[in-house]
Amino acid sequence: MTKITQLFREVSRRVSVFNLKGKPIGEIELPRVFNTPLRPDIIRRAFISAFTARIQPQGRDPLAGKRTTAESWGVGYGVARIPRVKGSWYPKASRGAFAPMTVGGRRAHPPRADEVVWERINKKEKRLAIMSAIAATADPTLVSARGHIIDKVPQIPLIVSDELEKLSRAVQVRELFKNLGIWDDVERAKKGKKIRPGKGKFRGRRYKRRKSVLIVVSRDDGIYRAARNFPGVDIVNVDNLSVLHLAPGGHPGRLTIWTKSAIEKLKEKFG
Repeated sequence: MTKITQLFREVSRRVSVFNLKGKPIGEIELPRVFNTPLRPDIIRRAFISAFTARIQPQGRDPLAGKRTTAESWGVGYGVARIPRVKGSWYPKASRGAFAPMTVGGRRAHPPRADEVVWERINKKEKRLAIMSAIAATADPTLVSARGHIIDKVPQIPLIVSDELEKLSRAVQVRELFKNLGIWDDVERAKKGKKIRPGKGKFRGRRYKRRKSVLIVVSRDDGIYRAARNFPGVDIVNVDNLSVLHLAPGGHPGRLTIWTKSAIEKLKEKFG
């Protein structure tokens, strides 16, 4: 058993629950999913599967540029041996066709509509990947290794009362982040915005943005509108959790805030 796997075996069963002021108000027992062994290989594969599921296959008509009877004249005419349109005494006659370098000809290597662009994954593997990614959010070593600033965070995993779900203004969420010691990580994500190198910047992907805290709730009573504009902050319902949220880029250990009711739902969903 590896050292990292042992860390998951030793996660404390009872952790504190904090209020919006950052003060502990009680304890809760963690579900068994937080003791799942770390499987970075399966997490990475599940991430690629979920990421490629967004791709819409596209390709070219197999007959594009080939709807012509053009044939090469062969040698002996002092002209290039490309396929030429048959006939005479009309504008298109004797012009090159069909070949990739000709006007209206086929493309040399067009995208194919039947190309496999999705990574397939089994249901049990996908479930194990989500469970392992959930457990990774409870390991301070992995959370810190992802680059998150957790020096002032009182506890990993961080669990907050259900009052969090009812926040409706951004100023309230900012105050919550400061009380829980997360604001420094949000500032890190804001400063980490960079211009993408290469031609991707001309194709709708101009900036690369860092990921900050993930907020997992059981229902949305206003928290989504309140927290959605903070850089790097994501809000997701516990029923819609995926590896895309828990392990961006396929790297486990994202800094996560759980509400108390979201933890209770984890018990029902994963046992």
